[in-house]
Amino acid sequence: MQKKHLVSLFIPLFFLLASVSLSWGSEQTVGIKEGYVGAETCQGCHETQYATYAKSVHAKKHVKGPGSADACETCHGPGAKHVEKGGGRGVEIFAFNKNVDPKAKAAKCLACHDETKTAAFWSQSKHNIEGVSCDNCHSPHTGTKNFLKAGRSEVCFQCHKDIQAMTRKQSHHPIREDKVACVDCHNPHGELADKMLKADSVNELCYKCHAEKRGPYLNEHPPVEENCLNCHNPHGSNHDRLLIQRVPVLCEQCHETGGSMGGQPFTIFSTNAPGVVLPSSHMVGRACLNCHPAIHGSNGLKPANGCYFRE
Repeated sequence: MQKKHLVSLFIPLFFLLASVSLSWGSEQTVGIKEGYVGAETCQGCHETQYATYAKSVHAKKHVKGPGSADACETCHGPGAKHVEKGGGRGVEIFAFNKNVDPKAKAAKCLACHDETKTAAFWSQSKHNIEGVSCDNCHSPHTGTKNFLKAGRSEVCFQCHKDIQAMTRKQSHHPIREDKVACVDCHNPHGELADKMLKADSVNELCYKCHAEKRGPYLNEHPPVEENCLNCHNPHGSNHDRLLIQRVPVLCEQCHETGGSMGGQPFTIFSTNAPGVVLPSSHMVGRACLNCHPAIHGSNGLKPANGCYFRE
C-alpha cells in the first residue's frame, strides 16, 4: 500500500521535472536572438572593454539599458556576421568611429537616455547642431565617473582651447583647482538659455554663488543690473576680480572724459586738479573704487554730489 502511494507521488513529480527541463532547454535556445552571439562571445576578444562594462551601471539587469537587453549588442548591433568574418573594427558591426554619422551614434545612446533630465534639450543644443556626438566626451568603457574621457573640465578643453587659455590667467575661477567645473555653469547636453547656461540669464547664474550681489538695492548700478559680463569675464582675466579692464579704465567706458566724472577725476591725486601737479589718479590704488567700493549697488542715502556707491 505504501509503495503504491510512493509511486503515485513520484509519477507527477517526474513529469513536472521533465517539463521544467524541457522549458529550460527551450529558453536557453531562444535566449539569444537570431544574428546575435551574446556577451560571452564578445568577451573572448574584447576582454578589457568587457571588464569595464561588467562593472558599470550599463551591465545592471534592473536598469534600462544593455544589461537588461542584449548587452554589448544593444549598442553595437548583432554580432554574428562580425564573428563569422573574423572581427575587426567596424566589420559588420556598429563601431563608434570618427567617420560614422554623429547623429547615428547619438541615436544609439538616446535609445535609453532620451528621457534623461539633463538631455531634454539635446536635439536643439549647439553641440548636436555642430555635429558633436556622445562618444566625443563619453566612453562606456572608461570606467570613470559619468564615463567621461577626461576630467570634468578637461573634456571640454579638448575643443575649447581659447577658454582653457583664459582659465590660466592670474584672475580665474578655481577651475584648474577642480573646485569649479564648466558643467557647474553650462549644460553640455543643451539648455533653453544662450550659451547652454543653467539659468535664464547670466546674472541669475552668477547669483547662485554670489548671492550677496543680488540686491535689491536702493541705488542700483545700471551695468550691474543689466549683465555681470559688462564688467567681468567669468573664464579668466589678467585684471583683478575677473574684470575685463583695470579700474579706472573700466569705469571710463561709461563715465567718459569731461565733467565731474571725467576720465581723470578731480582729486588731489589728479593732474587735473587746479594748481596741483601730482601723479594721475590712475596710478593710485583702486582709483574710483577708493571712494565707491559698493559698486554693485548701495542702500545708503544719495548725497548732494550724487556719488551714492560708498556704502
